[in-house]
Amino acid sequence: MKVTVLGAGAWGTALAKLLHESRHRVTLWGHNRQHLDQIRRTGRNEPYLPGIALPEEWRLETDPTKAVHDSECVVVAVPSKAFREVTRCLANYTGLVVSVTKGIEHDTGLTMCGVLRQNAPEARVAALSGPSLALEVARGIPTAIVAASTDIQGAPKVQELFHRPAFRVYTSTDLVGVELGGALKNVIAIAAGVSDGLGFGDNSKAALITRAMVEIRRLGVACGAQADTFSGLSGLGDLTVTCFSRLSRNRGFGERLGRGEKMAEVLASMLNIAEGYPTARSAWQLARKLRVGTPILDQVYALLYQGKDAAQALCDLTNRACAASLP
Repeated sequence: MKVTVLGAGAWGTALAKLLHESRHRVTLWGHNRQHLDQIRRTGRNEPYLPGIALPEEWRLETDPTKAVHDSECVVVAVPSKAFREVTRCLANYTGLVVSVTKGIEHDTGLTMCGVLRQNAPEARVAALSGPSLALEVARGIPTAIVAASTDIQGAPKVQELFHRPAFRVYTSTDLVGVELGGALKNVIAIAAGVSDGLGFGDNSKAALITRAMVEIRRLGVACGAQADTFSGLSGLGDLTVTCFSRLSRNRGFGERLGRGEKMAEVLASMLNIAEGYPTARSAWQLARKLRVGTPILDQVYALLYQGKDAAQALCDLTNRACAASLP
């Protein structure tokens, strides 16, 4: 197939490499001409995927309209804050669009596929999500992931497009569940990083992950998702890898905050923003709208947006009255 990947960061480049290895004709779009020139000249994307050799035969493009022209599939791998603007080029697109961005738009509460339904109304829409660190995928380390779509042919088509021996793709029809699992786990990963930064251990993190999954499932079901989805790859699987991996941008972001670094300094030093940062605000707003209890998400929001001290946030969380029984 002729496939365009919008986004030349770590995840977009890793997926473009994977698609090229499956002999698809790949165009990689990026907004920064100098960055693409560097990739073309060196055969590397060192800022995002250090040490990974990239194809020479693919096409690199800075014009989004030209990039998607005649493509049979468009993969969107740009940050959530740029997602709506970048995908405006798909207004008349009629092919398959796959979102691999994990986020919730703040102003609307929409997932990325919700944004696609507005910006690309004639396209078939799907999401690809799960425990998939870009550098490991680029290295060919075995990975399992989920393709989701409400279109009966959408998820199987994405599965066919991406599936490789070291990149196993499962399918789901619970699009909202798969997307919310991927988005909300980033917020929890920040909390896991804060726990690391404060010097706590694996007991603490295991408790955090377990209770956070209850919140994610509760909020997801309130949004119309299926509860079982959050026990799968795009829920528990993604949450686990993001909370424990040293490669996790969100966990690392939280760890620096837990060690006492200033928010502005951490944000200014990051090559790409940790998606859990904007998602925390969106998730907090969504939970308020739906009247869903999310104490862990609430404390992360307070830490990131209300200037709350990390140790105090943890203290307030652990000093909550114990429930009589597990939900």
